[in-house]
Amino acid sequence: MTTETKQAFSLNELMCVIASRELQNGDVVFAGYGLPLVATYLAQCTHAAELVFITETGNVRTTPPSSLPRSVDDLSLSANSDMATGLPEVTAMLARGEIKVGFLGGAQVDRFGNLNSTVIGSYQNPKVRLMGSGGANDIATFAQRTILILNQERPGRFVDRVDYITSPGYLTGPGAREKAGFTENSGPSSVVTNKGVYHFDDDSKEMYLASYHPGVTIDEIKELVSWDLKIAVDVHETPIPTIEEIDLLRNKIDPNRFYI
Repeated sequence: MTTETKQAFSLNELMCVIASRELQNGDVVFAGYGLPLVATYLAQCTHAAELVFITETGNVRTTPPSSLPRSVDDLSLSANSDMATGLPEVTAMLARGEIKVGFLGGAQVDRFGNLNSTVIGSYQNPKVRLMGSGGANDIATFAQRTILILNQERPGRFVDRVDYITSPGYLTGPGAREKAGFTENSGPSSVVTNKGVYHFDDDSKEMYLASYHPGVTIDEIKELVSWDLKIAVDVHETPIPTIEEIDLLRNKIDPNRFYI
């Protein structure tokens, strides 16, 4: 890493940087539209040159063009891939356990990392009906681990129990995924928000606060969580982006600031 930047950075930029740091060299990553696309490309450009980037439209080992396209079905991604297949082939890769990391989002998340993007309220008579699963359930089910990216701007998003499990996290806690037939040692590994970063306890499978962003307090974060949020013993302020990371985001990856 290079020297930390003293210049201003946006929360979207910070979230992209944090998510990129969660990726490792050699990871096979299923990334969709938005911040996951930016984070994956940033990881490729910094510490994870051997990362294998796969899009939902079937592009395998994608190297994005000079700046990111505005959708994952852009032909420039196909032109910069080792293989251009389709959604059925990528779904088969998921089912075979070949995808190591998947990115997910949702309207609600609970303390065990279950995500809801289906309804707010009861399923039969919802207050709000949302877009549903798409491929999110497949990613949550079959990827070896998932990274969740959500905005945490109001109460009601981080809840003790989601109104509907669209994408399974650790379900009801320790052993629940395995009992339900999921691959052993799979599930969410981190949650990246505009307030802080969360990880999951190895034993209880419960989400805990690992770091808080600059200018945000732990008390402020706890106000936005509906359960008794656990705090890491070594909780700390989230490390800020480096000069290199900000330069890549603004001048190479997203110069038109379409995503960030």
